[in-house]
Amino acid sequence: MGEIVQMHFTTVDYVIFALLLVASAGIGLFYAFSGGRQRTTQEFLMADRSMSCLPVSLSLLATFQSAVAILGAPSEVYTFGTQYWFLGCSYFLGLLIPAHIFIPVFYRLRLSSAYEYLELRFNKTVRICGTVTFIFQMVIYMGVVLYAPALALNVVTGFDLWGAVLAMGLVCTLYTALGGLKAVMWTDVFQTVVMFAGQLAVIIVGASQAGGIAEVWRKANNGSRISGLDLNPDPLERHTFWTLGVGGVFLMLALYGVNQAQVQRYLSSRTEKAAVMSCYVVFPCQQIVLCLGCLMGLVMFARYGEDSPLDKGYVKTNDQMVLYFVMDVFRDLPGLPGLFVACLFSGALSTISSAFNSLATVTMEDLIKPYFPNMTEAKATLLSKGLALTYGLVCLAMAYIASIMGSVLQAAFSIFGMVGGPLLGLFCLGMFFPWANSIGALVGLFTGLAMAFWIGIGSFVMRMSASTSAPFLNTTALPLFDNMTTVMTTLVTTAKPRPTGVKALYSLSYMWYSAHNSTTVVVVGLIVSFLTGPMKEKELTPGTVFPVLGTLLFFLPERYREKLCCITPLTPKPKEISPQPYHMAKKSSNGAAHCKEDSVTEDKETESHDEDLEIKISLSSSPPTAHTVQETSL
Repeated sequence: MGEIVQMHFTTVDYVIFALLLVASAGIGLFYAFSGGRQRTTQEFLMADRSMSCLPVSLSLLATFQSAVAILGAPSEVYTFGTQYWFLGCSYFLGLLIPAHIFIPVFYRLRLSSAYEYLELRFNKTVRICGTVTFIFQMVIYMGVVLYAPALALNVVTGFDLWGAVLAMGLVCTLYTALGGLKAVMWTDVFQTVVMFAGQLAVIIVGASQAGGIAEVWRKANNGSRISGLDLNPDPLERHTFWTLGVGGVFLMLALYGVNQAQVQRYLSSRTEKAAVMSCYVVFPCQQIVLCLGCLMGLVMFARYGEDSPLDKGYVKTNDQMVLYFVMDVFRDLPGLPGLFVACLFSGALSTISSAFNSLATVTMEDLIKPYFPNMTEAKATLLSKGLALTYGLVCLAMAYIASIMGSVLQAAFSIFGMVGGPLLGLFCLGMFFPWANSIGALVGLFTGLAMAFWIGIGSFVMRMSASTSAPFLNTTALPLFDNMTTVMTTLVTTAKPRPTGVKALYSLSYMWYSAHNSTTVVVVGLIVSFLTGPMKEKELTPGTVFPVLGTLLFFLPERYREKLCCITPLTPKPKEISPQPYHMAKKSSNGAAHCKEDSVTEDKETESHDEDLEIKISLSSSPPTAHTVQETSL
């Protein structure tokens, strides 16, 4: 085994890297001192709900294109071939369902935090459990996403480890705490451009050095790295068309449907149409990102063949191998290694800034505001900024813990993937099944989490024990286009007998985790709801259930559909209102939803309308205007 070879940066590279940090901080400061100067929580946390489609879509893309994914996808394709490319198939449903189901529900209820929905649909306890789960998930992830790329960079180039971590953490905290969501989204746009530029530069230079893209493809084909369609239905197989194309849909939903970091971006759009449009714009961008990652892996294969820097001992892990390859390709081109490192850290910055902002939002909206309803706007805004700053420092502390944990780092990654599934299940239970009640939701969520940790930790322990006895070990950071990265240790050994019993459960492909855990929540939640007395139609807050069952069971007579709670229509679109005071729908004592601002002027009118409202809602044939009384009264 050779020594780890270090390739050093030139001054130009350091300058380019510094420019990235300066530009990001500059955008943050610009939004801190321009416009409304971040004086209200509405502006700081929700960007005044005034964002257009382009920044929203690029920000959606950047949030879950972390540095780990930029390093992960090429090493995955280099090692196992292009089967991973079929993940692109899951993007169709993974973005269409949020666009036409989740966005209309969240947007029309005028929420700030996705977890407010859980209180409207179930009760406060469910909301707090959802919020705490999300905070736990994000805090663990933040440190890892900051530390992992800095470590790889340090090993390959000798770039100062804690210098990189502190520079990124502090710059990110600065522009998130000063500039709010607007700054986070516009820096995401800038960082997305840098990410594309860095990856394109590697592919263009690498392919031309290997003799053109056709030559790259020929070499990859000869090395059997170009995979066909693998239709093996076995859920234990790591990557097949079904695990990627179907299991991937659930992962996409956990990210683009119910994750606060993304929901917040939809809700910051000017109109519902702009939010839906941004989902459509993300789709081609996601495909481009996937293509760039896979092409980089193929260019890497064309350069090294089966004789990888990992086997020669130049580097220790696969993500370091990608950096080694980049430094190798750009050896005589000063400035370009700096561009790629800027690209890598753009991935990390966009992910952690979104994490800080979404954490500040849920802490404020779900854990503080409900208990201090009389807090002044100025105090609330100051507190939100303080929260963003606090989470920034917590992130640096988590990065330090990640450096001590070592191999437990892999478990931390898995935890992120484990928690996404149960939260998706909780929202699906509320949105699609009108008879699910709050007890069912809580029992379902905890069962889902218990199942997730059981499988996740069980498979981790099983792989660890296998790795001590395995002759050939190859630690692979499995790329997921997003934060849900699960780091796996893949054993490259001869064909093993198929595992049975609990071991089969532990061997489940990581792509099915989200689907398995969310299904557990829904099934357990429904069983418990039926045992404890399902919700009645009139107990539901209007607009919290998406009428998917009513549409599917259109052939049943109306009285049966009413018994099944399948009649409640979705809240109609409010008339286009100016984007300013956009207030959260509140649950009133009789279960109808209305706005904070309406309560004084519309009180009497509301009382007389409420009875009519319930009668009219049950007659789904009535014109939509019948139940928009309280929605459009703004």
